Amino acid sequence: MGDEQRLSYEELISRSRESFEDGRDFTLAVEEEFAILDPATHDLVNRFEELQAAALGTPLEEHLVGELIASEVEVRTGRCETWAEASARMAERRTQLVELADSLRMALASTGTHPWANWKDQRIIDTPHYRLNDKVLRYVVWRNNTFGLHVHVGIRGADRAIRTMSKLRNFIPELLALSASSPFVEDVDSGLHSARTEIFTRMFPRCGVPDAFDSWREWEDYIRFLYETRSITEHTQVWWSVRAHLAFPTVEMRICDAQPTLEEGQALAAFIYALTCRIARALDDGEAIPDQPHRLIEENFWRATRHGLSGELIDLATGDVLPARARLEQLADWIAPVADELDVSLTIPTANAAERQRARLDEGATLREIYAEQVIERVRA
Repeated sequence: MGDEQRLSYEELISRSRESFEDGRDFTLAVEEEFAILDPATHDLVNRFEELQAAALGTPLEEHLVGELIASEVEVRTGRCETWAEASARMAERRTQLVELADSLRMALASTGTHPWANWKDQRIIDTPHYRLNDKVLRYVVWRNNTFGLHVHVGIRGADRAIRTMSKLRNFIPELLALSASSPFVEDVDSGLHSARTEIFTRMFPRCGVPDAFDSWREWEDYIRFLYETRSITEHTQVWWSVRAHLAFPTVEMRICDAQPTLEEGQALAAFIYALTCRIARALDDGEAIPDQPHRLIEENFWRATRHGLSGELIDLATGDVLPARARLEQLADWIAPVADELDVSLTIPTANAAERQRARLDEGATLREIYAEQVIERVRA
């Protein structure tokens, strides 16, 4: 490894630690990914660059980015100081994006997968970052035609951020179950509630449930090991379902499927935000939150992937097997004091997006009819 690259990642690690030490508690940002569609057929279309060009000079410009394939677009709230601000920004960004797409005669949808698109028909966008991922990952990245929702939460203190990340890993399955929206992929009923999870977390390296780390030093040593062994060339190549972000002083939850409606996206982001803040407060108060073994979290992870909110999850602290909704309600009760303090409402839906789509399939609707119901807005005639 050359001296220049070594200095580069050492500087990154050093600056990241400093930014966490000087960071602000409980800021947040939300990122949502959308499929770009033909308005008549709802097929994926490779038109991201047109959206990006049309956004130039508009309020959306700095918040619209590419996300691997040219039939996908991501919008970001930017850093928000409160949940109320983030919720409003999510609504604003969706409105801006839908209006922009509508002006170009494109439609949009936001579920974890597209039900019938062929990954071979999707084009990777031409940026240095994604050209590198294409070179490094090949088939793995080609297959990743998926759409998610990510939430960043500001955590002050480097050790505290790493411990918050480590405790959050216990609850990855609950958040996945809550967010499941992708039962259909490659023109079949996958039998899963989150086919996206299998495509992304089971194929990518350094993905899924991370190890538990007790300190920034342990995390730093791991990142340094990856660079020194030439396992990664960019810090974003750590694709874990929850990670401390090295460019921002945030803990980022990455497990969730994209959400079809604004209200579902807001409710999911609110739950993640309040849970993250609750864990940080618990650490401050010396409340015990065990680091559950990877093998046990994986049991719940599979249950959430397969059955979502319709199945059962294990309370890993007691070994009790509960309906997934009961487990989420239990978790919401634990979060509630901090959620109230932050003015965050916690909502567990009567039916999440995967359940709604499965119910329509049982009624005899086709995959195309079901997906048409997820499209955010039709283009005007």
